Amino acid sequence: MRRFFCFFLSLLLAVVVDADPEYTEHLFLEPLPQGSLLASFNFKSQASTESFEKQHFQYIPRSLGQILQHAKTKELHLRFSSGRWDAETWGARPWRGAKEGGTGAELWAWVEADSDEDAFSRWITLNNALSGLFCASLNFIDSTRTTRPVETFEPTGHHPNGSSSRLHLLHGTLPREVVCTENLTPFLKLLPCKGKAGISSLLDGHKLFDASWQTMSIDVRPTWCLISNARSALAVDSFALELAAASSHSLIDNPIPRPVPTEELICDTSKPYSSSDACYPLDVSTAQTWSLSEIFGRPVKGSCLATNALGESTESVCIRVPNEHQIHTSEGAIERKESAKSQRCYILSESDSFEMALPQQESQAVVPRPPPSLYASRSFTGHGQERGGVQTLLTNPSPDTAISFIYFETLPWFMKPFMHTLKAESLTSPSTSKVAIITSMYYRPALDRQRGTQLELQITVPPASTVRLAYDFEKAILRYTEYPPDANRGFDVAPAVIRILSSNGSLDDRSGAVYLRTTSLLLSLPTPDFSMPYNVIILTSTVIALAFGSIYNLLVRRFVGADEVEGFSLAKLKGRLREMQERVRRRFGRRDERA
Repeated sequence: MRRFFCFFLSLLLAVVVDADPEYTEHLFLEPLPQGSLLASFNFKSQASTESFEKQHFQYIPRSLGQILQHAKTKELHLRFSSGRWDAETWGARPWRGAKEGGTGAELWAWVEADSDEDAFSRWITLNNALSGLFCASLNFIDSTRTTRPVETFEPTGHHPNGSSSRLHLLHGTLPREVVCTENLTPFLKLLPCKGKAGISSLLDGHKLFDASWQTMSIDVRPTWCLISNARSALAVDSFALELAAASSHSLIDNPIPRPVPTEELICDTSKPYSSSDACYPLDVSTAQTWSLSEIFGRPVKGSCLATNALGESTESVCIRVPNEHQIHTSEGAIERKESAKSQRCYILSESDSFEMALPQQESQAVVPRPPPSLYASRSFTGHGQERGGVQTLLTNPSPDTAISFIYFETLPWFMKPFMHTLKAESLTSPSTSKVAIITSMYYRPALDRQRGTQLELQITVPPASTVRLAYDFEKAILRYTEYPPDANRGFDVAPAVIRILSSNGSLDDRSGAVYLRTTSLLLSLPTPDFSMPYNVIILTSTVIALAFGSIYNLLVRRFVGADEVEGFSLAKLKGRLREMQERVRRRFGRRDERA
């Protein structure tokens, strides 16, 4: 049976003080229900602010640092994501969703400028530079895909009070962007060891991109150290994915993918349509056994600068499993066990390879993850090519605590919502009014071919309730040159971003902010028949060719009399025609006699 593994990769590039280690890396493994695995890669580089401003780069990548300085970017957050995190099965998102992005590419940054026009100009410069650095299509983030959120995002870094007034927040999305090895290779080049040593040696695109959920992020922000009372900067890159890694076993034993036989299927009986002739297969392994070589294709090749400021070796690999589970590791690794957290960490050797294997256990239990604070699902409603609707179901699983959050949507300009149709109703308690659910709203309408629609709502969901948020919209008709090559596929609509507020509803909760994103939507617009222009072109070209050819032939050809041609004899021509006529008569005459 297939098994699912989830990997999370994070690169933390920081500019900090000398008291902290200049570079650290960490791999965290956590088995999840139904044979899944969460792997979190974390890389952190540090340098002082003074050396960063003077472009004395040691562990901070020079290519990224110079781009930020040229575009006057004080804080940057970049995400590449695909797939969907199964919150109902796996629980809360890794790192509270702070390092997760929506489907496709998502970018927001605080740019220092004196006016909105200067900020947008530097924003375009930043997009073009990052597009070349990460081999992505970020240069397509133009004014129609750029918004200015008001309450959804807050700076996570330390900015002096005097400079905060000159910072402009800009946000852009590319929901159609695909994460692939072209983005992973530049990511590895940002690391000191370039993927040749340490836990980054596990990052093989042939294994990682078999996932059905993944996200990679790059964050840059200033920080402040209380020990040395000095200011610093921070840059974070993350990569998360949910990998269908039955390939770790099946690709060796069965290189050609084949469907599972019917008698070996394990059906999910909790589905309402489950019956004798309807089966929703569960991708569950009977025993969760794996090793690093099976999942990533190779063991860890030693360690990469895994020492702190005092020269002591630091823990590079940790795994969270029940204390009674057995784990096999390579010789030379030092284990440190924390029973209270059900966690085991290992200090790797500098030169020897490190292998970890989880054998078959008597108990298949896993350490439970905390449940998510909110469930959100978004979909289209209606039918036809003229109008449609969007609905979002927001469920609060807490039985006794209401939850407040910011709901942020960015829509393309050709998707025009009607705000008078906006409805917010509780499905569990219909008596709850719309005013009690939506406490505040910020709406910025779209301008055709200039900017998209921006909608920010502050919503409160009562305990153990489900709120349905819905509105209608109208579809615009595009010019034929504005359709993509695969026009009949549809247009991708960016996911909605949800920022869960603190218990008191305050927005100033930067360290513990919880984010989640819905899946992207596929919008079908009125599409012309692009084959008709082709047919018209072919027919017109044929008519023109025939007409032009005949006229041109008459104009350039010179007609002469038969007697003017040298060697021409009219008698000989008549004799040949008579001979041909006699041959035809003889041939058809014989056939008539036979009949």
